[in-house]
Amino acid sequence: MEFLQPVMDGFGVVLDPTNLLYCLLGVVIGMLIGVLPGLGPAATIAILLPLTYGVEPVTAIIMLAGIFYGAQYGGTITSVLLRLPGEASSVVTVFDGYMLAKQGKAGTALGIAAIGSFIGGTVGIIGLTFLAPLVAGFALDFGPPEYAALALLGILLVATISNGSKSKALIAAAFGLLLATVGRDVFTGTERFTFGNMSLADGIDFVPVAMGLFGLGEILYNLEERHRAAKAPAKVANVWPSRADLKQSSGAIGRGSVLGFFLGILPGGGATISSMAAYALEKKRAKNPERFGQGAVEGVAAPETANNAAATSSFIPLLTLGIPANATMALMFGALLIQGVTPGPQLVEQHPDLFWGVVNSMYIGNILLLIMSIPLVGVFVRILRVRAAILAPITALITLLGAYTINNSMFDVSLVVFFGIVGYLMKKFGFEPGPLVLAFVLGELLEANLRRSLLVFNGDLSGVFGRPISLSLLLVFVVVAVWPALKSLLARRQPAAATEPVKTKENA
Repeated sequence: MEFLQPVMDGFGVVLDPTNLLYCLLGVVIGMLIGVLPGLGPAATIAILLPLTYGVEPVTAIIMLAGIFYGAQYGGTITSVLLRLPGEASSVVTVFDGYMLAKQGKAGTALGIAAIGSFIGGTVGIIGLTFLAPLVAGFALDFGPPEYAALALLGILLVATISNGSKSKALIAAAFGLLLATVGRDVFTGTERFTFGNMSLADGIDFVPVAMGLFGLGEILYNLEERHRAAKAPAKVANVWPSRADLKQSSGAIGRGSVLGFFLGILPGGGATISSMAAYALEKKRAKNPERFGQGAVEGVAAPETANNAAATSSFIPLLTLGIPANATMALMFGALLIQGVTPGPQLVEQHPDLFWGVVNSMYIGNILLLIMSIPLVGVFVRILRVRAAILAPITALITLLGAYTINNSMFDVSLVVFFGIVGYLMKKFGFEPGPLVLAFVLGELLEANLRRSLLVFNGDLSGVFGRPISLSLLLVFVVVAVWPALKSLLARRQPAAATEPVKTKENA
């Protein structure tokens, strides 16, 4: 029962009127952002970071968390009604969601998505409640070698598991590590890569990087991409699915919850990969897989459940290990640091009100999403009619004003513009900004703990192999690094073996 006491205290934190208001504000903004194609929760959190400076830490993180998981459902609306995924995690929902809408079942698709999102999110929160303290307790045994190995593994996993070209992801991660070295050396005080600019002496601030790459960069890229003619949203009739639809999708919701939860914990996993994996699983085990893509209810239920479960479980490595699992969690990491809170094993003990307040706010936020998701569909459909040429300049102006208010510095505004151009060019040439930001965040952790390890072992890193946790993490690192090359080698050998002539008695 002692374990339940801080959990109950966390509900007391959430039920504070101010925190409830910010929770509601977060999920509404999240749903709105999910509806607007291309902007996304990462960009929104980056833009809103300066606004959280004057807010209590627990209140600010509750709102930002609400934006993250609220956006997962918002992206469903455009996927079903317009065949236009508002979020990357909603891409696979397009396949069957839009076909259901064409058959006059848009309401059924949105209803199933709302129920699946609620169940998946709730399963993820329950898992977070019970698993996160255990992980935090285990992580108390971590020292500098373990943190260095974990940061190294996290960077590699994000770069190799992320969508798109693996080589481009590794290049982006390398650039992020380089950016993390800019500024004054913590150990020697020597300035590195500052080029005599005193504004860079303390390093590059995380917020301008995030606001530029995810905010301004996304705005510029989406303005160029959104040239296609606007589609008329499908009509929404009855939004409550039938008993047959619920029965048909119940298995997909259950499997999506479990799969999404565990994939969300992994660095590089997150909501996008979870939704794709859940869809692939349902299609593979279906008796009639040809139904998928033609309006299968399970094709909506599975990915929408999985992405919400993953969105919640991705908080576990962030809050307990201080390791962000994806780009949005990297922004949450930065938000916590701005508030003077360091994520990691000590968070549960040192800031129990923040830890349990944020965790329990997700229960409330999920209920709010379920209540509001269907009634607000009509409002969101009207928002879709607003032209990007109107929304984009307003968003860009808010981004630049927010950058200036951080330190009242035009240098920060210049950084946002610079990284906005970098973000635009990265998207233009197929580079995802996520690995760069994650490597930038983890770079300082990696360097500091690697150098501390060298001091502990008097410059001999072989001592790391005598510590079971760091050795295990390094072995996983080697497996992940070597596996793609090994897989490619095996793929080459199999066709070669298949083309070899079969020896017969006549040939002999």
